[in-house]
Amino acid sequence: MSANSSGGQPVLEMAGVTKDFGSGEALVKALDNVDFSAHPSEVAVVMGPSGSGKTTFLTIAGALMRPTTGTVVVSGIEVTHLPEAQLSEVRRRRVGFVFQSFNLLEALTGLENVQLVMQAEGLSARHAIERAKALLEIFGVGHRRDHPPKHLSGGEKQRVAIARALANNPDLLLADEPTANLDSTRGREVLQLLRVIARDLGKAVIIVSHDLRVREVADRLLWLEDGQFRPLPPI
Repeated sequence: MSANSSGGQPVLEMAGVTKDFGSGEALVKALDNVDFSAHPSEVAVVMGPSGSGKTTFLTIAGALMRPTTGTVVVSGIEVTHLPEAQLSEVRRRRVGFVFQSFNLLEALTGLENVQLVMQAEGLSARHAIERAKALLEIFGVGHRRDHPPKHLSGGEKQRVAIARALANNPDLLLADEPTANLDSTRGREVLQLLRVIARDLGKAVIIVSHDLRVREVADRLLWLEDGQFRPLPPI
């Protein structure tokens, strides 16, 4: 089933994507002939029950997993059959990831967590530090930049994680349950931040979540169940 938007060149295109795990009687079809596209400046939210294929969908969208069949195009680059070295480059430069558990390096400060991503891409230490400071200021945690994650609140950790995800200026931002470890106030703040990133920075933002609050920031709300996009049930 198609789940497409109109207007502008898509940042992400998935066509006929299927992902199988196992074989024979143990075969599990995590995604079943899925079509999807994401465009600049929009927030697409994918919801669905546990085991519906949401994590598989996001993993394939971010070029972290190859589909069994179908094609995936990220920023105009067909990634389905790219060699791993080129695939890794697409992930680093074109896609930003925001995780439920933040995935910050505990031994580093907030600033260093963001700075490291840019230096890994060859940016000089001076310029990486300047951009990291600017991003942390933009996302309201500049005053906490010298603190390690263990001294940050959940909301502050997620803001640092979002800054890190945007460090290399990707076209596509993927957020996996970004509010799951946050209270209601901090969760809404993070969702509004993702909305601003799409609107003001022109990023395509895809959020996978069980959190009903995500509806407040969605340009499109999609329901994934049994590996297929289906009509939205009453929520």
